[in-house]
Amino acid sequence: MTPEVYIDFINKFDVEKVALTNNEILFSIEESLKMQGKGETEIEPRTHIRPRAGANGHFNVLRGWIGGEIDSAGTKVVGDFVDNYQENRPSEYGVLTLFNPRNGSPKAIVDATGITDMRTGAITAIGAKYLSIKKPRVLAHIGSRGTAYWNVRLLCHLFDFEEVRIHSKREESRNSFAEKLRNDLNRKIIVTEDWKSCIQEADIVVEASRLLKPEPLLKTKWIKKGALVVPYGTMSAVEFSLPDIMDKFVMDDWGQAKGIFGSLREHIDKGKITHETLHAELWQIVCGVKKGRENKEETILFWHRGLSLSDIALGHKILLKAKKIGLGERLRFA
Repeated sequence: MTPEVYIDFINKFDVEKVALTNNEILFSIEESLKMQGKGETEIEPRTHIRPRAGANGHFNVLRGWIGGEIDSAGTKVVGDFVDNYQENRPSEYGVLTLFNPRNGSPKAIVDATGITDMRTGAITAIGAKYLSIKKPRVLAHIGSRGTAYWNVRLLCHLFDFEEVRIHSKREESRNSFAEKLRNDLNRKIIVTEDWKSCIQEADIVVEASRLLKPEPLLKTKWIKKGALVVPYGTMSAVEFSLPDIMDKFVMDDWGQAKGIFGSLREHIDKGKITHETLHAELWQIVCGVKKGRENKEETILFWHRGLSLSDIALGHKILLKAKKIGLGERLRFA
């Protein structure tokens, strides 16, 4: 008799009730990077689906496997539609599916909209943990939607900044973002009127803008020596000269540089950045295979495009915690 197959369904409200802590999120993601170092993972480069329906957006498809206690293969499909705010929708909707890697049977379907935001913020924060100066004074964050909240929240969890500056194109967006951060983090948040006043003299610069087309709004000359710069917008907002001032270039995974989008797309396509100029992938630094920051004078560029491993690790953690407290639905599949 063929064994029965059930799928655990964890929706958005279940994910919110699970309420992963900052430490749980960071631990799960850092452990997935260590698993990568042990060779207990498989990552496929992300692919994209661009619908012709006239909507201003696309779908990202991420695939991978993590062994060990997680032992799950997974696929995440996330729609990234920049005009969604006009309908009061999140910029991204995501669905994560987890599978048994031993026999291919499905295990779970998890809302990945929140997972995408949390794991992106975690990679930003973990990158800063190894690549920033020890006591960064000023955080500059460009962008206020999607993953922006978790970038700032988890960076503030790791560092005691004297100043947290934010900027985004729409005044109402940056003001409401600042108010949420003030309420949740109990910190003073400085809202700036332009990119320059946000970025100059910042020790960590995160560029998470949501541009409709590439536009070099982040000027290379604004970056102070010794800063960590983390640009990851879908459309590039950086000047072509940005790598020229960098002492190290780090990625989450070089294989993800092969896509069709990303803040350093032109730099890759024109050979400005190559595998030879890559200092390390993040897992190599986390596992001690290569050095992260070695002195306070190093100016470092960290580009992360998002790893399926992060989604799988966080999805697995949410699934376990949801089961423990009785959340989710169990659906008969076969």
